[in-house]
Amino acid sequence: MTPAINKAKQARIKYTVHEYDHDPSAESYGEEAAEKLGVAPERVFKTLVVSDGGRGLFVAVVPVLRRLDLKLLAKAVGVKKMVMAEVKLVERTTGYVVGGVSPLGQKKQLPTVVDASAEEHETIFVSAGRRGLDIELSPQDLALLTRGGFADIAR
Repeated sequence: MTPAINKAKQARIKYTVHEYDHDPSAESYGEEAAEKLGVAPERVFKTLVVSDGGRGLFVAVVPVLRRLDLKLLAKAVGVKKMVMAEVKLVERTTGYVVGGVSPLGQKKQLPTVVDASAEEHETIFVSAGRRGLDIELSPQDLALLTRGGFADIAR
């Protein structure tokens, strides 16, 4: 079990774990997950860690077929500018390997914003903490467990 699955289990929310054979040469881990799980890509979300350029880190959860809009995210959290966080910092802070970063069960809980499109679905899929492993849960439970909120942050 990963920390993400343990967090969902401890919270006693409704969730389902989905495993698939990950191809290390896949260009997009999220698109690969959607294809191998037979799920509409609009329901599969990627977890990105960004920095406000200072010491603040934030998590953005966006659909795999869309791009994070850093300006919209900055506006949503009330900072001037956002940049993608460095890989080593992401891995050290979250406890997960890039490509398997889950918004759940991170070593340090970071402020989290989920793209508002998630609310259009009964359940969504996010990484469960390693490549080839996703967890399906309601967007509301994801927001609850991450103490996050929803905003339009993807284009």
